[in-house]
Amino acid sequence: MAGDCAGVAKRVGTLLSGLLECGAFCGIIFGWASLVFVLKDLGYFEDLCQSHTNASTTLNWTLTPDCSRQDEQFSLVFTIGSFMNNFMTFPMGFIFDRFGTTIARLIAISLYTGGTLLIAFSSPALAVLLFPAMSMLSVGGILLILTNMQVGNLFGKSRSIIITLYNGAFDSSSAVFLIIKLLYEHGLSLRDMFLFMAACSIWHLLRTIFLMPRTRIPYPLPPGYNYGLRCPVRSQSYRTYEEKRPPGEDGPEEKALEAMKGRGGRDPPGVTFMACVCSRLFAWHVVWLSVMQLRHYLFIGTLNSLLDHLARGDPGLVSTYTNAFAYTQLCGVLCAPWNGLILDRHKRGKTPRPEGALGTLADLRASVLSLTVTVIQCVLFSICAAVPVLPVQFATFVLQVLSRSFLYGGNAAFLAIAFPPQHFGKLYGLAMALSALVALLQYPCVALVHGPLGGDPFYVNVGLIAVVLVAFVSPVVVARECRRRAKELEAAGIPLTAPAGAETPA
Repeated sequence: MAGDCAGVAKRVGTLLSGLLECGAFCGIIFGWASLVFVLKDLGYFEDLCQSHTNASTTLNWTLTPDCSRQDEQFSLVFTIGSFMNNFMTFPMGFIFDRFGTTIARLIAISLYTGGTLLIAFSSPALAVLLFPAMSMLSVGGILLILTNMQVGNLFGKSRSIIITLYNGAFDSSSAVFLIIKLLYEHGLSLRDMFLFMAACSIWHLLRTIFLMPRTRIPYPLPPGYNYGLRCPVRSQSYRTYEEKRPPGEDGPEEKALEAMKGRGGRDPPGVTFMACVCSRLFAWHVVWLSVMQLRHYLFIGTLNSLLDHLARGDPGLVSTYTNAFAYTQLCGVLCAPWNGLILDRHKRGKTPRPEGALGTLADLRASVLSLTVTVIQCVLFSICAAVPVLPVQFATFVLQVLSRSFLYGGNAAFLAIAFPPQHFGKLYGLAMALSALVALLQYPCVALVHGPLGGDPFYVNVGLIAVVLVAFVSPVVVARECRRRAKELEAAGIPLTAPAGAETPA
């Protein structure tokens, strides 16, 4: 009994420490608008400002239209950083699947520490260090959350809720740069704050050793499973279970994969990695992710110049709205579990979740509503962002954080539901990498706004509303796939209303 309590305490400790890690470190690049405010005040890229300012203006040079080239440079830093955040997830996913959690986290910690040190020792004369620094922070952060999402496997029926909760914490971590901005305004130096963040890598290292597995957390969990450095006896129990298992009997992970097989013993799309990549589910899911992510990246990367345009250069208003945006990002960790509740709604009730193919079908059906709600939120957010009225942006901020928390949490949860767990790292990385290529379109959009459109993003925002509507195709494809699988199960003589606890034959 004591062993069980220790196991529960350790899992809760892993969950809460992972929540802190994701919420304080993983996605800080998305608080870029707050950090830009500090960097402009310090004079980063100041040489790009036009020297012939209007003699009648009393505005600070950091907020005048003559510094549009400086804004473009800051947008380029964010574009490259956000691109690396997604694109490098693909090779990092291979590393995670091939070498396990420990190696992946050591790489992430090294990148994250290097990025914080580069910013700490940067200066206006060495502003170019922002490019590698933000890229290293992005890649290190996404690899940390990639290793954390498997923690959901420890909690069975709440798996999707945990995954979306971690992604919500990832969104909330963007408020870290707001904290840096506020502390900077109270006299702390940028160097001291980023040196402190570099020292926090000791926390990541200790968590890697004591509260994370060496390889991966399986799903479903086998009997006696444990992890971490200080569990030699219980870890041996898992090895003993594997050794004593009869040669012809499948283990928990093999049974989960076997349940996915179709008639005739053939693997359906999703068992092999290439079959997953070539499936319509994955292709349209990438489209779903890419178009909405482009909308969010463009909004975050151009927020400072957008507020400057709507506030007519008033630095007080720009600072107020920048802080308001950053505060709303803190709510990401509160919004994301709502999506998990949608995804896990069929697991709550007196009737247990069916096993095998029926369970997979039930999970996939639940994801249709989640995908649809996420698109609706992004459309509403895009409409508000297109309204050139400053007070409306408060509603935009709320819809943005709600949409973004649903987007990334739903992305990870859907890939965990629709495809085999042994390919999760690679598929998650590939989806993020492909969406990163689409996200590169944000820079020509920024150039269009600052060039021919004269700083007015209205027409670009209207065009993005039409682009986001394409994402509605993905839930339609998933719904059709659910109907196809249901017909196959009925043709195989498997009732769709299986008795509780009954296993679905292959």
